[in-house]
Amino acid sequence: MHPMNPPRPLLDAAAAVEADGFCALRIKDVIRETADAVSVVFDVPATHSESFEYQAGQFLTVRVRIGDQEYRRCYSMSSSPAVGEDLRITVKRDRDGVVSNWLNDTAVPGAHLDAAAPDGRFVMTDADCELVAFAGGSGITPVLSLIRTALAVTPRRAQLFYANRDSASVIFDDVLAALADTHRNRFELHHHLDDEAGVVSPQSISEFLATPDEAAEYYICGPAPFMETVETALRAAGIPDQRVHLERFSVAPPNPSPDTVTEEVTIELKRQKVTVAYRAGNTILQTARLAGLKAPSSCEVGSCGTCMAQVVEGSARMLNNDALDEDEVDDGWVVTCQALPTSPTIKVVYE
Repeated sequence: MHPMNPPRPLLDAAAAVEADGFCALRIKDVIRETADAVSVVFDVPATHSESFEYQAGQFLTVRVRIGDQEYRRCYSMSSSPAVGEDLRITVKRDRDGVVSNWLNDTAVPGAHLDAAAPDGRFVMTDADCELVAFAGGSGITPVLSLIRTALAVTPRRAQLFYANRDSASVIFDDVLAALADTHRNRFELHHHLDDEAGVVSPQSISEFLATPDEAAEYYICGPAPFMETVETALRAAGIPDQRVHLERFSVAPPNPSPDTVTEEVTIELKRQKVTVAYRAGNTILQTARLAGLKAPSSCEVGSCGTCMAQVVEGSARMLNNDALDEDEVDDGWVVTCQALPTSPTIKVVYE
């Protein structure tokens, strides 16, 4: 086990923000939500309050060093910006989750955790239509923020289908029960427990939807199989794709290497333009850094979109993309932290 950085005084605002946008935030509290999930509450200095303002549904990118390896991970805020509470992320232990497990084991009040400003597109629209959410396991974190915010500051009705292995796995059980009691006429809560009802199926979703509302906004977050099941059921119910919002943080496995060998990469960033030989296996972001460019980045797992750039000549493929929509991809945009060239030469332009 690697202990977290020991408690230390809060840094001066100017010193706390590094060149890549990370800030050392003091952990105010650590709350054990379930046997395998904790909430980490942050004390955001007043000097950084504006930088860490966020919308319900967004995530925080954290950076940790475990042994000799640096990791960056994205965790959704479970707090709501509408009710005046401290910034909070909730992290569930995962079998292969190096950082998630590390936080569950070592996070303590008074320690510091490097974090970048909130980001993400899994947010509410301006419409006052009904909000229908589907959460699986720790996928409840951004969904809870969305629902609490909607109930607090809008006239919206909300429905939640929340799936877990068993009752002991339910995160925020008491919070959700209190919301359902307080907003009886506006919030409908449905728990699905696999040990009682079996794994979530399209039929489970159809029964929950009953009479689907095509004008509602639908939000889905959870494990990939769960999300695919819900997506399939919503399409079968005639819900337009533009009404469905997805939040994924899984990293896809690399695709087989293409036969084409990339020889040269040209990158434009602000007023700089460089052309360099390509090193096989490097992403476009890594190539930009090796060329001496200070390319923007944050999460480095394809979730936030900070590193997005446009391929204007040649082609590239992304190992993972949770930030760009289909239209942006069709227009040549890539998240460069996940983009590998697939043409002999390629030209990429950062915004």
